[in-house]
Amino acid sequence: MWGVSYWVFPLFSAAVWVAMLLAMFLTWVTGGEPIYPSMEAGQTIAYISDVGAQRLKPLFIAGSAVTVVSLDLAFILERWLRHKGRLAKNTSRTQKVLSILSVVFAIAGAAGLILLACFDTLRHPRLHDGFLLLFIAGYVVSAIFICAEYQRLGIHYRQHRVLRASFWIKLAFILVEVTLAIVFGVTQYKHIRNTSAILEWVIALVFTFYVLSFFVDFIPAVHTKHYTSRQTAAEVEMGTDGSAGGQTQSEYYSNGQPATSTDSRYGLTTESAHGYSNPNLNAMGYASQPTDGYVGSHLEPNVGIHNNTYIPDGHPSRPVAASQNF
Repeated sequence: MWGVSYWVFPLFSAAVWVAMLLAMFLTWVTGGEPIYPSMEAGQTIAYISDVGAQRLKPLFIAGSAVTVVSLDLAFILERWLRHKGRLAKNTSRTQKVLSILSVVFAIAGAAGLILLACFDTLRHPRLHDGFLLLFIAGYVVSAIFICAEYQRLGIHYRQHRVLRASFWIKLAFILVEVTLAIVFGVTQYKHIRNTSAILEWVIALVFTFYVLSFFVDFIPAVHTKHYTSRQTAAEVEMGTDGSAGGQTQSEYYSNGQPATSTDSRYGLTTESAHGYSNPNLNAMGYASQPTDGYVGSHLEPNVGIHNNTYIPDGHPSRPVAASQNF
């Protein structure tokens, strides 16, 4: 069921980001913690930007570009899946606008990261700082719009555990990242470079958890891969099977045939899971009871296979008058 699907994008993005940071940090540590030309007097801890301005600049540019491009693809796919009903659909135009704005600001944040990697702190310090601000602000504002969208979705889908979990993860990211960014800015302004450098590494690592939060968003799309029902997606996001009320409504298979009851796992119907739609058929496809209102006492004796007559689903070839049985 899990196969390669949309959830791969945030996982791949987070993996590339962490691998890049780890490679840069280990390069600096194993190299004897050198003092780079871009570092100020008295500074002993290198910024990510200091390491990225040296021989690892190609890695910094490539890793940053791959990270944000795959992440922004996750933003776009989330919007598309919600539009198609594979995720809980937006219920108002405001929600759609908030979703689009989150994508726009995510693209702005992506541009900021790619540009700050290209315009390194050694040769273009002012541009570098400006693009760093664009990167952080872009993704923080994008997260604010997503939280606003999810909060409104939660009003209509109150039991959706996936929506609720994703909302709190993203809200935590906003609060932590904004707090760290403010402290980072203060230490930068006061030229407390070592503390500022540590904060930059921490901010980058916290960003990883924000990227991974989109894996949570895509979980319902895995279970609704072969289904077009809005209710199926809704039940998966709620973490329920929809069977509490008995027969579900508006549940359809991908071939358009209506279902009559719901399986206990991912919104699949019990009958559709086995290919049967006749409630009078057992698991082997034979009638467990007479159909169409006929009862056994109204069937002509010995009518069927022994008379070389095929009777589908237990239907008699002809009803026998009641007077013949009484």
